[in-house]
Amino acid sequence: MTRRTFAATLAAGACLRAQTSQEKGRKIIDQTIDALGGDGFRYMQTRVERGRAYSFYLEQISGLEIATIYTKYTTTGEVQRQAFGKKQDDWILLTDTLAYEISYRGARPLGDDRLKQFHESTLHDVFYILRMRLNEPGMAFEARGIDVVENQPVHVVDIYDSENRNVTVWINSDTFLPVRQRFLRWDPIVNLRREEVARFTKYRQAGNGVVWPHETQRDRDGEKTFVLYSERVSVGDELKDGMFEMPAGVKILNKK
Repeated sequence: MTRRTFAATLAAGACLRAQTSQEKGRKIIDQTIDALGGDGFRYMQTRVERGRAYSFYLEQISGLEIATIYTKYTTTGEVQRQAFGKKQDDWILLTDTLAYEISYRGARPLGDDRLKQFHESTLHDVFYILRMRLNEPGMAFEARGIDVVENQPVHVVDIYDSENRNVTVWINSDTFLPVRQRFLRWDPIVNLRREEVARFTKYRQAGNGVVWPHETQRDRDGEKTFVLYSERVSVGDELKDGMFEMPAGVKILNKK
């Protein structure tokens, strides 16, 4: 065997291994979609999560709210209305172009940084990727082996897109439900790269055959920042477009 032939053989073997890794990664992802509800998950249009939301600072509770999070999938992405309190008269609107905090006083813009953070978090969210971005050009899923995370046996899958975004997902090897995800994002405010981690537990039926986590914890750089304990999650509720629009005639307040 010549040196050139030997090099070509090594290259072909590396290519085959890469293909095998991607094929296995895609198979795990397909099994995850089935575990989340199959077509019920893939064609989910709306979701409502009701429960208690805790915010943390330096591992200490800094806020507690009764929260109702309304999510609607559109042709271009995802929009959210995050309502707080029993009366839900204080709420946050997040869309492709808007990020506002709205109350009886008026609508206060949250700024471009909050809007960009919402977009980046959405694009890196494993559930959004599987619902909206699965067949996007340049999307790749690579199996990285098996591990034990949160005391559970898991498959480790790396997800890449055409913009070099990367999300690592740990998927329970028995149930094929996501256990944890991790990605890095650049924070221009502190000029540092942030490690964003989310943990998902207590999966339950949410309607239309969809299974959804009822507890979600988010960490940043190793510190807990947010926990949502959902008492009820429902899929398929009719949510009118007006819920995700600025109220007519609302007063615009100074930027927060």
